Amino acid sequence: MSTAQHYLHAYNEQLRTDAETPSALSVTTLSTLRLVTFADGRGFITYRDLGGADAQQIIELVTAALDHFRADPQITSVEWKTRGHDHAPGLHEALLANGFIPDEPESIMIGPLEGLCEDVSVPTGVTVRRVFSEVDVRAMSAMVDEAFGGSVDTRQADALVARVDRGDGMELWVAETDGGMVSGGRLEPVPGTDFVGIWGGATLKEYRGRGIYRALTAARAMSALRQGKTLVHSDSTEDSRPILERSGLIKVSTTTPYNWVR
Repeated sequence: MSTAQHYLHAYNEQLRTDAETPSALSVTTLSTLRLVTFADGRGFITYRDLGGADAQQIIELVTAALDHFRADPQITSVEWKTRGHDHAPGLHEALLANGFIPDEPESIMIGPLEGLCEDVSVPTGVTVRRVFSEVDVRAMSAMVDEAFGGSVDTRQADALVARVDRGDGMELWVAETDGGMVSGGRLEPVPGTDFVGIWGGATLKEYRGRGIYRALTAARAMSALRQGKTLVHSDSTEDSRPILERSGLIKVSTTTPYNWVR
């Protein structure tokens, strides 16, 4: 088994479980699917595999899963998380037929945490720190929304504030310079596994290419190492993938979110 195959096996076995959604309000099982409800009105559909379903069975699964969320008026959007290595005949077509729109594919990156900490220095004039207060969490969330090119999502900020208050293990980290936050991201230790997830990393466009994101990633990795974790995983855009590859992470597959909006 190659290193990439070993990592992908660990990903399927350790992460494609309830460990994938630690902040879920509820989880309903539909065949092999896990239908997850989050506090900010989001539905989320994931699974370890589709159980060998054929194209017709997948059509029926997609329809039934969406019906589950349509029945809850609090749900305003649903994400179906696909993986490129799954056997899923006709899934793309079934999702499109039910109003799901695919986002850009991302790379599933996995590797040793130590690699993210090697030969990394914080750029001059930059401070990296973990944030706890509601004011800081909301400022970070708004900055990340801006970095991703979207509008400020106050419900996402509400959900992050609630998670920090609840103390479910998530950590929020930011990099600051020129008097404000310019980069941020989450750290998600996965209980009962070797893994920690690095998510939501984004840097304002005018501050990219300076080593700020790498310093932010190293700070999160060092925090995870102190907790006894050994492996890191991340769904990475084409902006962050090369940075992670230089730190020893390997692309083991792809993931594409398909989004439905009420």
